[in-house]
Amino acid sequence: METRRSCALLGAVVLAVATLLFAPATVTRTSVIPHASAASCPDVEVVFARGRLEPAGPGQIGHAFVDALRAKTGQNVRLYSVNYPANSEVDLGANDMSRRIQSTVAACPDTRIVIGGYSLGAAVADVVLAVPFSVFTFKHPLPQSAEQRVAAVALFGNGMQWAGPISTFSPVYAERTIELCHGDDPICNPTDPENWEAYWPDHLAPAYIKAGMVNQAADFVAARL
Repeated sequence: METRRSCALLGAVVLAVATLLFAPATVTRTSVIPHASAASCPDVEVVFARGRLEPAGPGQIGHAFVDALRAKTGQNVRLYSVNYPANSEVDLGANDMSRRIQSTVAACPDTRIVIGGYSLGAAVADVVLAVPFSVFTFKHPLPQSAEQRVAAVALFGNGMQWAGPISTFSPVYAERTIELCHGDDPICNPTDPENWEAYWPDHLAPAYIKAGMVNQAADFVAARL
């Protein structure tokens, strides 16, 4: 049963990525946030994957989410921006995200981990959370021992949401996950597939931020730290 769910997830991710590849690029401008030294362990580490074709770093949503989380918790929150090309390479992002989580688990036993992703980055998180074995080019699955260290998951504009929430494929994270889809975002809520270009602005990062959804996710996560 678990294998079938994981394979179904992979299929949904492939379809989501295909949709994103033929959609207009989500290009935003943001600065790369330097990472804190690995020698000191923070209270919380957010591992966030940016959206398709955003410049290297956390992207607009990742940046806004971490700023809000710091303000709401007053804790030392370190940000790790998943290192991947953010074009179609979900596998590269998933491998990097999983490696980082495992590294933090090993080096910082008291650090709580928050997983996040927007658009293509949400697909990266989908694979890490719901595929517990090596498959194709995903070679670094999370060990079961890492599950208890993940305090919360925040996903935005997730292309596989139309197929079911992440909890369908990975129920262990159900109570710790918030998935947000803005309005008629054609990636996560394709209400009018033939006219998806008209609704494309609903998928863009500023739409999520202005609608208060990033702040909503930060409230959800802060309550679990």
